[in-house]
This record gives sequence, structure tokens and C-alpha cells, in this order.
Amino acid sequence: MDLKTATVKVGDLNTIAALTFHINYYIVGVLQLLQGGKLEIRDQFSFDLPLIKTQSDWERLRAQLWNNAGLLALALERVNAEDFGTPFVDPRYGTYERNINGMIEHAYYHLGQLVLIKKLLQSKE
Repeated sequence: MDLKTATVKVGDLNTIAALTFHINYYIVGVLQLLQGGKLEIRDQFSFDLPLIKTQSDWERLRAQLWNNAGLLALALERVNAEDFGTPFVDPRYGTYERNINGMIEHAYYHLGQLVLIKKLLQSKE
């Protein structure tokens, strides 16, 4: 997909680039936690996409998403099965299992949006 397609606005929908950033934002946040860091992500910043000016910028964002998704998968493989039932950072957030499942559902939801936006753009060509 080229930069123009990734950044064109369709009505009041998010752009494909913004959704890509949004998905990656949450992956990076949870990955940081699983690697021993703190959970520092905040919903209010999840669409703060830096300006994408070039095709290289867009390709870099896509590569970051795929790389981080792979790193998250590897980190999840190292989580002990019994830890999935423990509280995720704070008991009010629920368990690791609930949050990981929620994150997967969240990514699928937005990936579905990406597909629909791409189809809308293709229908205008």
C-alpha cells in the first residue's frame, strides 16, 4: 500500500496509517510490560500519530508494527500458563488472560476497519 492510500481520509474515519499506529501503540505498551517494564500507555495518546511525510515513513511504521507483533508473540510464549490468571498490573484491570484476549480482539477490530477503508478507497478509483 502506498503512502497516499495509507493517509487519505475517508469521511470521519481514521486513516489506515492512524489505525496502524494505534494498534502498534498498544502492542508496544504491553510488550514493554512483559519485558519487565511498566504499563505506561494511555488511551488519550493512542492516536498521536507522528506526521508521515514519505513512503519510507509509512513503510517504517508498518515494519515496526510487524516487528513488535512478533516480539509480543515471543514474549507471550514465555509467560507461565498459571500467570494468565493473575491480575494484570492492578486487580481492577482484570487478569493477564482478559487483557491479552482484549488486545487481540482490539487488533482484529481495527484490522477489519483497515480492510473496509481500503475497499472504500478502491471503489473510488
